[in-house]
Amino acid sequence: MFKKLFRQDENILNSELAEDLPIPRHVAIIMDGNGRWAKKRFLPRIAGHKEGMDVVKRVTRYANAIGIDVLTLYAFSTENWKRPTDEVDFLMKLPVEFFDSFVPELIEENVRVNVMGYRENLPDHTMRAVEKAIADTAHCTGLTLNFALNYGGRSEIITAAKEAVKELVSEGNSADDLTEDMLSNHLMSSGLGDPDLLIRTSGELRLSNFMLWQLAYSEFYFTDTHWPDFSKEDFLQAIIEYQNRSRRFGGL
Repeated sequence: MFKKLFRQDENILNSELAEDLPIPRHVAIIMDGNGRWAKKRFLPRIAGHKEGMDVVKRVTRYANAIGIDVLTLYAFSTENWKRPTDEVDFLMKLPVEFFDSFVPELIEENVRVNVMGYRENLPDHTMRAVEKAIADTAHCTGLTLNFALNYGGRSEIITAAKEAVKELVSEGNSADDLTEDMLSNHLMSSGLGDPDLLIRTSGELRLSNFMLWQLAYSEFYFTDTHWPDFSKEDFLQAIIEYQNRSRRFGGL
């Protein structure tokens, strides 16, 4: 699977990525450090977000090339509305620019766009860009590029639990009949599977309310690299680290 890719990139040619070991099916990334990257360069925070958007494109291309099935990116949390208005406004405009420039390539590469989060609270222009990207790539069957946009893990669990209980009651059952599988089926990530690997950039060692249910048995990989500096080689190193871990899911 990797040989064609290796021939295209001499840096990857000398890597330790093992063809006989599994790569993660689903990778989730907390893309942190845009603001700190900009501050180090005496730039406004929005410059870091702009640079980070280009990194999303590069990492998406690479994840698709090595055969990852799902790439989930934490783009905007339910708590991020607390940031300065000008920064929030810029972040809400980024999807418009991102999808306008990148969707044609995604279609060509058979990548499907998905967005999980509370879309009803997004500005109209953001919502239109999201819905168009989802519709335009709906026929694609390769990598699923899943954005967590206006997403919060605790709210997601509460919402899923309410929906699952309503379904149980409508079928004549009680809340006592709720199972893990039932709740999982009502999560925003339903159908995508839980992440095998979580990557967080910029040196922070916390989950920040991201996929709290789904990450129960994921492998975690933390790096000090700010997201705008996160390279193809950094991504590869995370995959290598994953390949060298033993996943027992509570067993021996």
